[in-house]
Amino acid sequence: MRYFFNIAGAVIEPDDDGHEISNLSDARIQAVKFAAEYLRDRPELLWLGEEFRVEVTDVDRHTLFTFIAVGVDAPAPPGRLRL
Repeated sequence: MRYFFNIAGAVIEPDDDGHEISNLSDARIQAVKFAAEYLRDRPELLWLGEEFRVEVTDVDRHTLFTFIAVGVDAPAPPGRLRL
């Protein structure tokens, strides 16, 4: 089956070609790998104030599942911050 890995959120990049993958379970694993490779080259995307999503669709462009990554600042109380 052909799956399409569309980038959405802070950046929008549709996948026009798709990838032939044998089943949905393998597509889920590939979505995580795809996101990791994409974010390895553009880690700043997690800190733009919007989530980073990989929306996986079928050939009819129906969304099958979504992988979401987001960076959230949660500062430590004063005097507790250690680098």
